[in-house]
Amino acid sequence: MRVLTPQPLTAQAFAPYGDVIEAAGDPDRIINEGLCGRYHDLAQLDFAGGRVGISMFNAEPRALPYAFSLVERHPEGSQAFVPLTPAPFLVIVAPDTGGTPGTPVAFLTAPGQAINFHRGTWHGVLTPLAAPGLFAVVDRIGPGDNLEEYRFEEDFIVDPA
Repeated sequence: MRVLTPQPLTAQAFAPYGDVIEAAGDPDRIINEGLCGRYHDLAQLDFAGGRVGISMFNAEPRALPYAFSLVERHPEGSQAFVPLTPAPFLVIVAPDTGGTPGTPVAFLTAPGQAINFHRGTWHGVLTPLAAPGLFAVVDRIGPGDNLEEYRFEEDFIVDPA
């Protein structure tokens, strides 16, 4: 087994894989009679054909250390995971190495963070660390095969220790 230590999710570290969605710093605009800060256009949604859809996912929580061998990607569209609770979740991504995933990297979100995977990014499954694992998911809805899965020969273990 190969061990990965999760790092805090930051926009800079996650940039090769997607967008960090969060209300950080000063809002871009103040709206609603001055009572609401808008953090504008935080993710690059990218779809080939089809349309944008919003779905609800209710995933079983996992515990750390966490073992995995399966990653997936969506060649026809980006995919955003937006938690509906303040609990952190685990984000696993891997660079593409000639059509297969390279060595994965693990990130641990902070409360209030969401992510958007770039189209074609290898990533782990939705991995909440507390119940309920309720997420809004924004992704491509349409014809064609938009899911590729890859299973590593050996498990990886995400362990914060």
